[in-house]
Amino acid sequence: MVIHPAAAAHGIWFRRADIALGDRMVPARYDAVRQSPLCTRLENAAGVAVSTVEHVMAALAGCGVHNALIEIDGPEVPILDGSAVPFVTEILNAGVRRLAVPVRAIEVLRPVRVGRGDAWAHLGPSDTPGIEFTIDFADAAIGRQTKALSLSNGSFVRELCDSRTFCRQADVDAMRAQGLALGGTYHNAVVVDGDRVLSPGGLRHADEAVRHKMLDALGDLALAGAPILGHYTGYKAGHAVTNSLLHALFATEGAMRVVLCDTQTAARLPGVGAAISEIPAVA
Repeated sequence: MVIHPAAAAHGIWFRRADIALGDRMVPARYDAVRQSPLCTRLENAAGVAVSTVEHVMAALAGCGVHNALIEIDGPEVPILDGSAVPFVTEILNAGVRRLAVPVRAIEVLRPVRVGRGDAWAHLGPSDTPGIEFTIDFADAAIGRQTKALSLSNGSFVRELCDSRTFCRQADVDAMRAQGLALGGTYHNAVVVDGDRVLSPGGLRHADEAVRHKMLDALGDLALAGAPILGHYTGYKAGHAVTNSLLHALFATEGAMRVVLCDTQTAARLPGVGAAISEIPAVA
């Protein structure tokens, strides 16, 4: 997979390099999401798809990249270590080019909320982009965790980018019994079993699980097509709930507007102030 720079107003697109004929361009947009139980899957009108886009989308948003062409030679973004830190490292090593046009952003004007079962997500007005998340799992190694974070001043790089996806050993066993996740190892996810963390080296943060859910949410929100000036709150929310929230935001009259950011507003967006020296050291 290669991330190429792109011009202003290009947005984020995936290009399937392994497809020779037909439409191989897949837009990184909320309205191109197709339901998938464990990840975010994008699909174009021709049925060409790219799965597990949430980590690279979070990395782009968290590094302040709003325009890029991602060339990929298969149907799924590499999971790597289960976090966004490999993508963040490469993006910041390459450098981010500032374009000579104002940044377009989506300003939340009225609260919007969606729910599914006991899970829900909410977007409300805020001058500073922020995110708050709560999870609650029976496994003692995870339990109930809550975290809130301003997304300004490069905080994604410092606080969230190294947090890995997580699952229970029982889920891994069930997937493998169905012929799934056969290439998965303890090195690309945090695997827990009751009160035990089975992955070598243990946790990178005591609350790594909720940090990863925040990372996922940022990646899914990046499919709005522009940074969001608003505050996201999620309770047990997964990819489908956050995608439904974006649909509600765009469908609700008067809930949002597209603005051109002045210098002060642009300085509060995710990615501004992100520095490679602040990436947490990981094993």
